[in-house]
Amino acid sequence: MAREELTRLTGSGTGNCDNKDCPNVYRSPDGSIVVQGDSDTTFQPPAGEALVCIPESVLKEAVRALGW
Repeated sequence: MAREELTRLTGSGTGNCDNKDCPNVYRSPDGSIVVQGDSDTTFQPPAGEALVCIPESVLKEAVRALGW
């Protein structure tokens, strides 16, 4: 899937990212949630999965954008 196919739910950006591009939460055309953030190594997830860290404020912004 191309990034252009995703709907960006957050936009304030926090952390040390150029153009306030991360962390962010996106919605895919099928309604799935895609999360972008800093890698986390707390534990090793199953193959094909990853752990990412995003601030609580970014999740709250995404929830507001979805009207939940």
